[in-house]
Amino acid sequence: MKLLKPFRGLRPKPELAAQIASHPYDVLNRQEARDLAAGNPLSFFHINKPEIDMPDSISPYDPKVYEKGGENLQRFIDDGVLVRDSKDKLYVYKQVMGSHEQVGLVAVASVEAYERGLIKKHEFTRPQKEDDRVNHMQALGAQVGPVFLTYRARNDLDNLINKVTATEPEYDFEADDGTRHVFWVINDDVLSADIEAAFDQVNCLYVADGHHRSAAATRVRKAYQKRNAGQTSDQSYDWFLVVVFPDDQMQILDYNRVVKDLNGLDNESFLEKVGDSFHFSRVSTMDKAKPSRMNEFALYLSGCWYQLRARDSVVDGSDPVNSLDVSILQNNLLGPVLGITDPRTDSRIDFVGGIRGLQELEKKVDSGEWALAIALYPTSIQSLMAIADAGEVMPPKSTWFEPKLKSGLIVHVLD
Repeated sequence: MKLLKPFRGLRPKPELAAQIASHPYDVLNRQEARDLAAGNPLSFFHINKPEIDMPDSISPYDPKVYEKGGENLQRFIDDGVLVRDSKDKLYVYKQVMGSHEQVGLVAVASVEAYERGLIKKHEFTRPQKEDDRVNHMQALGAQVGPVFLTYRARNDLDNLINKVTATEPEYDFEADDGTRHVFWVINDDVLSADIEAAFDQVNCLYVADGHHRSAAATRVRKAYQKRNAGQTSDQSYDWFLVVVFPDDQMQILDYNRVVKDLNGLDNESFLEKVGDSFHFSRVSTMDKAKPSRMNEFALYLSGCWYQLRARDSVVDGSDPVNSLDVSILQNNLLGPVLGITDPRTDSRIDFVGGIRGLQELEKKVDSGEWALAIALYPTSIQSLMAIADAGEVMPPKSTWFEPKLKSGLIVHVLD
């Protein structure tokens, strides 16, 4: 069945794109987003994180917050800040972060294909976060945060996308974090049809980032279908907003852990238990501790860095999930030694994206708020796809993708 198709994007005027574009809704807290949007009435945070416009006493999940997001989106449309394309189109989005580049196709993906498992997932969702995205989409009548998908790279698609990027872009700007964002509208109908036909030969897609938005889109579709009984298929709500990148361009960084306490152990007893499952040695600097391959970990405890390597006895190479470093860590240290049996809900653990570096782990532990930190080697995109193909799920917080997609460059309206 068809996985992707063009759509009528709602987009910024070119001269306003850099001012409008914001971080995704879920990478900053309320105050951080409010600070970044300060003095900028066109920041997309007013739409994808509308709690910044409400008093802190109001929960971000209050219906008034979603209503405010809808009001702000309508204001952007009424003021001509966002303008909708007159016909269905495909788009191309390139991100440049240092020496890394990734180029993806912007389209809408089939909700039915997602439900049938042709758009494969690798994570469980949390009810509150899923409800939040459902309420947000319903209140706005739109999907404003694209889901990040990947597929096994194909030369024919690379060549077609390269034809687009050889032309003049619609937007080209550098964000406050130094990443460059370049966006093309495909106005060549023949080239657009060729790209669409080439993607029709792709057997499946994989959710890299955006599981809650994907799951929410299925629930929103059911709600629209219930309200619009008797309507024909292929409505706007049968599709959800995506950016699709080839797997050989994906960049996954480490996703690290900090823990509040040693579960009643002193340092010596804790390290002794660590030694049951890991070879470890103290090293002089964080650079020497940083993992350089799978099954290696870095531990920061009481001002000292240790390099850990999983013992062969705890590595199950035959199991795509249990062979992951996040699983090895959970099954042999976090759970049995530190008593953290469910990292999704345990308040004694937190997660730090690798974009912040190991120095952020040092900083958190040295503050006294956290007792120890553990850095991991990044999960590979091949592992992600193998687990999705097997119908399995990865442990929570297994992957941190960079660069992040900007919100506000394109919106999918649910007519």
